[in-house]
Amino acid sequence: MSTPELLRPVAADVRDTTEIGRYLRWLDEHRGLRFDAYPGLHRWSIEDLEGFWSSIREYFGVRTHSPAERVLGGREMPGAQWFPGATLNYAEHAVGLAQGEHHDARPGDEVAVVAYSQTREPVELTWAQLRDQVARARAGLRRLGVGRGDRVVAYLPNISETVVAFLATASLGAVWASCAPEFGARSVVDRFAQVEPRVLLTVSGYGYGAKDVDRRAEVAEIRAGLPTVEHVVHVPYGPHDLPDTVGWEELLAEPGELLFDAVRFAHPLCVLFSSGTTGKPKAIVHGHGGILLEHLKNHGLSWDLRPGDRILWFSTTAWMMWNALVSGLLVGASVVLVDGNPMYPDPAWQWRLAEQTGATLMGASPGFLMACRKQGLTPAKDHDLSRIRQIGAAGSPLPAEGYHWVREQFGADVLLNVGSGGTDVCTGIVQGGPLQPVWAGEISGPCLGVAAEAFDEKGDPLVDELGELVITAPMPSMPVGFWSDRDGSRYREAYFEEYPGIWRHGDWIRFSATGSCTIAGRSDATLNRGGVRLGTAEFYRVVEELPEVEDSLVVHLEDSAGGNGELLLYVALRDGVELDDDLRRAIAGSLRSALSPRHVPDSITAVPAVPRNRTGKKLELPVKKILRGARVEDVASRDVLADPTSLDAFLAQAAARSRS
Repeated sequence: MSTPELLRPVAADVRDTTEIGRYLRWLDEHRGLRFDAYPGLHRWSIEDLEGFWSSIREYFGVRTHSPAERVLGGREMPGAQWFPGATLNYAEHAVGLAQGEHHDARPGDEVAVVAYSQTREPVELTWAQLRDQVARARAGLRRLGVGRGDRVVAYLPNISETVVAFLATASLGAVWASCAPEFGARSVVDRFAQVEPRVLLTVSGYGYGAKDVDRRAEVAEIRAGLPTVEHVVHVPYGPHDLPDTVGWEELLAEPGELLFDAVRFAHPLCVLFSSGTTGKPKAIVHGHGGILLEHLKNHGLSWDLRPGDRILWFSTTAWMMWNALVSGLLVGASVVLVDGNPMYPDPAWQWRLAEQTGATLMGASPGFLMACRKQGLTPAKDHDLSRIRQIGAAGSPLPAEGYHWVREQFGADVLLNVGSGGTDVCTGIVQGGPLQPVWAGEISGPCLGVAAEAFDEKGDPLVDELGELVITAPMPSMPVGFWSDRDGSRYREAYFEEYPGIWRHGDWIRFSATGSCTIAGRSDATLNRGGVRLGTAEFYRVVEELPEVEDSLVVHLEDSAGGNGELLLYVALRDGVELDDDLRRAIAGSLRSALSPRHVPDSITAVPAVPRNRTGKKLELPVKKILRGARVEDVASRDVLADPTSLDAFLAQAAARSRS
């Protein structure tokens, strides 16, 4: 394949102006290690796991209450043992108290948390206020009987109280799990019931754009579905009240000492849940030490965050990006929390927030960036975004046109950092950073400490060909396990069944000879057209560039006899556009000329909306199963859909297909 277009080379002053440049100087001074470029640094980071991860611990000043016997007690997967014997606490680092020689404790009068929402006026917490509230919430949770290992769950939006409650829970060695309040009761109970929580924190409603959303009925149903809950804490948010609850002010009424239980490296910090769009959500357990080290590395060296910076990345509390956002506190950056409709009153709202808050890292979904491009927005011209050094993008592939749009808007000085990772590792697997070039339409490469490759069906590495995304060496943030999976069988089946001893992530990826890569969609949703596997992202890049098309989804129904099967394309059209034969021919012609005749679908159908989950991922596999005759309740919960009605058109088509 041809070399991708170089959009932005590594800046000449990278060693003097960035956190990764400072880290390179530290490695030279303290370890005698010199690296001229990213490929050599990455190679060392995956070949010398003990050397690399011990350097992250030392460079970022991780405080352990008892020392580790060694860095890696065993490297087999699953079951790698990181820093055996060490005890620490994530929350101690997040509130800015456990800092070493490179990062001083945070000044109390500087702002740590800025919270914007469509429900109430903005809220700010200084580092001193954050510590005080965490100490008070810790004391309040203790009065409710919460101790080490107990589960605290939150049906809360992305607001300051959620951050405080999470850090207070972590400080006790208790285990956190959260769901966004837009989730319905069934989805919440499916998740929270697995961990048998002791305390539930909740709001009674929220504002979404101009709408007031009342969730009191859902809260009542959730309470009824969680028999282990002993106390419900009501966080006031909006006009509604909740009876028979502990008020947030009551929880924080008494001052407390800011203490942190020292827990082992792998002690559960939080439980994250898979999307639930292809089956019952997996309860993925992440540990204190793994998340601490991984997010210090990621946020400092890839996102280039440091004290004085601000990170704004729209997320709900049900997505791993919320955990990543809160971890901006680990490196001394302040975090901007956003709750509400991200496109209300218009897409420029997020850019206005970036201006108002002085964001230095602006995170966005590729869908948001492409929507801004289609609508002709000029954010850098219309707003003072001069503090932004990086624009991050994650959640789905960003087409090359999106890369060019960001470059046109912000110039060469702003780094576009596109990444892909997942809830399973709570971080990026492949992404960019200041020491890596930016290639149009390509992710810059594997993250430091991540031995990512593409494998064929036999387990052989591939270059310039699509293959399964695998990780061949352990990472600290790989899950401790799944909740209640006592023998580890479900965990092994999820990641290690296809390639024993090697993590199979479930994405379809192509690495180029330059080291950059493209994600072509989920491997279980790739299209096997007459023995040739095609990535869904290729379709979307072409189809969604057409001015008539708002969104699209493609599925392939295989032929059991080995033929081509059926390639079905669904399009959501712009207002006022009809899908006639001329538009069908235009779509087919674009796919044929841009990709190949194999990419021309057998049918093109208009639908009101493309089903996506709340993080923006398209649901190809559930749609495929529905078209094969599966019941919707067996393949997807409507509560996890951005538009709960978006599957209706596919159900109707499945019924029509069954009658024909």
